[in-house]
Amino acid sequence: RYEPTWGSLDARPLPAWFDEAKFGVFIHWGVFSVPSFGSEWFWWYWQKEKREPYVKFMDTNYPPGFSYEDFGPLFTAEFFDPNQWADILNASGAKYVVLTSKHHEGFTLWGSKYSWNWNAVDVGPKRDLVAELATSVRNRTDLHFGLYHSLFEWFNPLFLEDATNAFNTTKFPTSKSLPELYEIVTKYQPEIIWSDGDGNAPDTYWNSTGFLAWLYNDSPVRDTVVTNDRWGAGSICAHGGFYTCSDRYSPGHLLPHKWENCMTIDRSSWGYRRDARLPDYLPIEDLVKQLAETVSCGGNLLMNIGPTHDGRIAVVFEERLRQVGSWLKVNGEAIYGTKPWRAQNDTVTPGVWYTFSPKEGKVNAIFLDWPVSGILELGEPQAKLGETQVKLAGYKELLKWVALGEKGMVIALPQLTPQQMPCQWGWTLQLTDVN
Repeated sequence: RYEPTWGSLDARPLPAWFDEAKFGVFIHWGVFSVPSFGSEWFWWYWQKEKREPYVKFMDTNYPPGFSYEDFGPLFTAEFFDPNQWADILNASGAKYVVLTSKHHEGFTLWGSKYSWNWNAVDVGPKRDLVAELATSVRNRTDLHFGLYHSLFEWFNPLFLEDATNAFNTTKFPTSKSLPELYEIVTKYQPEIIWSDGDGNAPDTYWNSTGFLAWLYNDSPVRDTVVTNDRWGAGSICAHGGFYTCSDRYSPGHLLPHKWENCMTIDRSSWGYRRDARLPDYLPIEDLVKQLAETVSCGGNLLMNIGPTHDGRIAVVFEERLRQVGSWLKVNGEAIYGTKPWRAQNDTVTPGVWYTFSPKEGKVNAIFLDWPVSGILELGEPQAKLGETQVKLAGYKELLKWVALGEKGMVIALPQLTPQQMPCQWGWTLQLTDVN
C-alpha cells in the first residue's frame, strides 16, 4: 500500500498503457466557451486584471452589470453529439482523451453536488456532459478516458478566504476541491487525473498526497490510473505520475522520467476563440513534427482542441485531428509502443527523429523533409552489409543503401509521384539489423 508521502507515491510504477499510448487529445470546454474571446482565462483577464481588450469587448457587446455568471445559461451545448466527438477522437489516432471536468472558473461539466447551481446539469445544457462523453468514448472507441480538474477557483470566496489566511485554513479544499475529486473518480472512473491550478498553495493545503494514496490504494481505478505533476506549488516536474513541467513543454532531448507535452492547435488559447485567424492554428506539418520530436524524447503528446459553447468541434480542429490520424495510419508503428533509441535526432541531417520498436527490433527514422536529391544521409545508424534492411513505411519494396562505416549510411529514396507518396508530411524509414 502507498503511504500519503511523496516518497511512497512517487515510487509507484506508471501503468504501462500510458507510455505505449503516446498520443492523446485534450478538450478545454466550459463557460469560457461562451464569450469565446481572447482566452479561456477570460473571467480573470476581464475582472481581475482588467485587460483593455476584454473590458472593451464586454462594454461594447453586453449590457451594464452583465456578470460572468450570466454566461452560464448561454453555455447551451445544443449541438453536442458525444458519439460524433468519439468518432472524431477515434479518427485522430489518439489513444486517450482528457476532458476539462472543471476549469479555474469553477463550473463543473457534471452535476456536482459540491458546485451548487454552477454546473452543467443545473445551468446551461442541463446535461451531464462528462457522463455522456465517457459513455460514447467507451462504447465506440478503445481510447482511455481521462479528466482534467482544477484544484483552485479564481473567485471562490472560500478559496479567497483561505488565501488571505496564508493557507493556514483549509475550508476550500475540504468542502469543494477534494470532494469533487473523489466524486469524479467514483462516478466516472477516469484513467487519467490531470490536475492543474494550485493557486500558489502548497500540496499540504490541497492534501494531494492523501487523495493520491486513496487513488492508488482503494479507488476503483487504482490499477490503471495515471496522474500528472500539478498537485501544489513546488510539485510540478518533481512529484506525481508523469511530468508536464510547463505548458507546451518540449525539451528536445531525452528525459529520465516519463513526461507529456500538452499543447494547443490554437497557438494562443486553450478554449475556443471566435477571434482566431487562420495563421493562429498550427498547420499539420508542425503537429507531425511535435509528435515525432516528443515521442523520440520519451514523451507523450497531448494535443488540445476547444469546442464551441453549442457543442461543436470546429471544422479546423476536426481537420487537424483527422490529418494526424491519417499520418498515424501509415507511420503509427514508429510511434505507438516505441521506446527512445540511443540517439534522439540525427547528427548529420536535421529534422530526423528516431524511435525504437522493441518487439520487432526496428529503428525508426522519421524524417520531416524529403530531400530534393532523393538521397537521405543518416549519421547515427550503422548498417551491416548483407543484413541491414531499409523500408519506407507505406511503400512495399526495400530501399537501396550504402554503408559509411562509423559515419552512418546513405539511403536512396524511391522516385514517387505525389499520388504515390505513402503520406504527405513526414515519412518513416524502418531499419532492421543496424548497430
